[in-house]
Amino acid sequence: MELRHLRYLLAVAEHAGFTRAAEALHISQPTLSQQIKQLEKSLGARLLDRTGRSVRLTDAGEAYAHYARRALQDLAAAERAVLDVRDLSRGALRLAMTPTFTAYLVGPVAGEFHTRHPGIALNVREMTQHQIESALLADELDLGIAFGAPRLPGIADTALFTETLSLVVGTGHPQAGQDEPLPVRELAGHDLALLSGDFATRGHIDAYFAEHAVRPRIAVEANSLGALTEIVRRTALATVLPDAIARDHPHLHPVPLEPALPARTVSLLHRETAYRSAAAHAFTDVVRRWSDDRGRPPAG
Repeated sequence: MELRHLRYLLAVAEHAGFTRAAEALHISQPTLSQQIKQLEKSLGARLLDRTGRSVRLTDAGEAYAHYARRALQDLAAAERAVLDVRDLSRGALRLAMTPTFTAYLVGPVAGEFHTRHPGIALNVREMTQHQIESALLADELDLGIAFGAPRLPGIADTALFTETLSLVVGTGHPQAGQDEPLPVRELAGHDLALLSGDFATRGHIDAYFAEHAVRPRIAVEANSLGALTEIVRRTALATVLPDAIARDHPHLHPVPLEPALPARTVSLLHRETAYRSAAAHAFTDVVRRWSDDRGRPPAG
């Protein structure tokens, strides 16, 4: 039994005969009759009463036609749903990102995505990169945003843009407003407030200081970006953060370091074998557009 058998049966019932039904279906009458006989044979029941002037459904045919109509209606609805998802009028997207991005990227990007595609339900979570990759492999996420290349097999990445870091100080700090790069050696012995060791950004900062043999004193460690920025804006302590956080904050100022901290590639992660929905492609476009509008250097 195929879908055409259902359509043929309902057409014969609607037109009460084979001739007009065949014309409506644009097939020959013998072909239509043969197809109906195949359907009846496969079901082991007579569906049409051909003894009168007009052809009508038997009791078995009435019962079968009821479900045939429902099946065809459901399939038509399914086709519309596919088209709806394709044109982004509805759907869902499960997204996760490492904590740094919640401070400056998720707000404008999620806002722009919702404005463009209000029918797409966006679920956003904050995770470490390892947690993101594990969740992608378990099909618990559609996309992830993190720094650098994937670490687990089966995860693919799309490079988005390059992120730069610098020293960040509050309005009352002596370095606030300084445009000239500050030699990193001048941070030796200075008090800093930094993210705790469970942040990938902290590992990046520690490697930079170690490379240049600089040992600042860590006066404060925080496992919250919000707490860290509040501490820096209200004290004379400096920190090291992505430039974007300072640029978007009215009470923080980025100070370039010499030599500059190595830039990092921001990547969009996804499972290699996963189907990438229209919503996932649309979100990627929104992130790229946001990056271009902010003048961020493209990755690579």
